[in-house]
Amino acid sequence: MRFPDGTPCKTVPQDWFIPLNGAKVLGLASGGAQQCPIFAAQMAEVTVFDYSDKQLELEKMVADREGYSIEIIKGDMSKTLPFADNTFDMIFHPVSNCYVQNVEHVWNECYRVLKKGGVLLAGFTNPVVYMFGDGDQELEVLNKLPYDGLKENKENKVEELIKMGGLQFSHSLETQIGGQMKAGFQLKDLYEDNHHEGKLTEFMPCYIATKAIK
Repeated sequence: MRFPDGTPCKTVPQDWFIPLNGAKVLGLASGGAQQCPIFAAQMAEVTVFDYSDKQLELEKMVADREGYSIEIIKGDMSKTLPFADNTFDMIFHPVSNCYVQNVEHVWNECYRVLKKGGVLLAGFTNPVVYMFGDGDQELEVLNKLPYDGLKENKENKVEELIKMGGLQFSHSLETQIGGQMKAGFQLKDLYEDNHHEGKLTEFMPCYIATKAIK
């Protein structure tokens, strides 16, 4: 059984995962049927939580096609998660918290809804990536960190930015990794990953993945 990706290119190490048979797993901002079907195939009790209707529709389509059960919930991870304390055995959170301004809130909510001893597997963008432009300006330093999509694009309409891929925000390693520990997690391991295309990834890792325990 191939284990899923939390960042674009590398597969999460198998020993990062808990035994999935019967485990309660939350796919946080993990819609799109890229990861959760793998958990369901190993008999986990899977809930996928995502803001995108398109991603959730794809998740449902694959579940119906393959004949497995999955709970699908639309919601905003920048708000309080709609789950009771100590609900899940594992949270799988692929690269996506670049779409929220307050990433420490996300870690606090993950800690709250995980059971004691539960595992948080998270992927996120290397904050240095946000210093650079796109396309022909990919290797040109253009932005000061932290990058704030609302401030940097204040002349554009929010709706237009969302259509182009969403408002994005950079988060420091202090809030991405330190924020997990501040929430109460114990950091157990991490790795770096590259992007699957582009010039910048030839010079530096563009993503980081972490394993943390409550």
